Amino acid sequence: MSELVFVKLGGSVITDKQCPCTARPELIGRLARELKAALTAQPQLRVLLGHGSGSFGHIPAQKYHVRQGIAPGADWWGFVETGAVAARLNRIVTDLLLEAGVPVWSAQPSASAHCEGGRLFSLAVDPIRESLDRGLVPLLYGDVAFDGRQGCTIISTEELFGFLAQAMPVRRMVMVGEVDGVYDRDPLAEPEAVQIPRITPSSFRQLRAQLGKSHAVDVTGGMLTKVQAMVALVSSDRVQRVHLISGRREGALTQVLLDEHACGGTVIEQVGERQERK
Repeated sequence: MSELVFVKLGGSVITDKQCPCTARPELIGRLARELKAALTAQPQLRVLLGHGSGSFGHIPAQKYHVRQGIAPGADWWGFVETGAVAARLNRIVTDLLLEAGVPVWSAQPSASAHCEGGRLFSLAVDPIRESLDRGLVPLLYGDVAFDGRQGCTIISTEELFGFLAQAMPVRRMVMVGEVDGVYDRDPLAEPEAVQIPRITPSSFRQLRAQLGKSHAVDVTGGMLTKVQAMVALVSSDRVQRVHLISGRREGALTQVLLDEHACGGTVIEQVGERQERK
């Protein structure tokens, strides 16, 4: 039986977020090869892939406040610049995946996405479904979007995943970042930060005060917002398990794709809560 897994390559790991428009091709290439290894080892595995914008889209998005929208009659330059640099990173990622032998098909979210008040309300899902049915790996990315209330906004990969989880039978997600999971503080700024191996909806209510923002520019809200989005997904029962791992840990992506109980990183799930209530 085939399994569908959503995988995000975070902007923190595929780019240098301290240097504008700086990709990490060697690291992206290795992650592409790890994905290819998992697909080869498990031919029934289906992957919907996404990536963040990192030092590409987040910089102009913050400069022009694109997520907050554009007033009537205002200049739309920030919107088009943000979309252009996000697409530039997507081209780099796509080419490296193809080089690794991954049958990737890139789908531009802004071509069909529509938002209202900063929330994603519609997206063309059928082409994504068909690409999966054909054995392809559809690739989405954080992008600009038109918004009926505020003109425009930014849609993150997590928001795209959350929307698609309502339309597709996905059971688990893998989020690949710079650090190995979730910590009580930013481990890149504070080496004494402690890793949190598992988060449930109940424990998140206690942990959220400890989770700060990510260490660089992130117009989609940093680590706290990302974890909150994943907790909401497992709480809704649309997704059972989210695994957050480091892309710098060699072989980790292949391992977790082939074994959902692989060690390392942080797991967000509701299973433990249900067992505790029994």
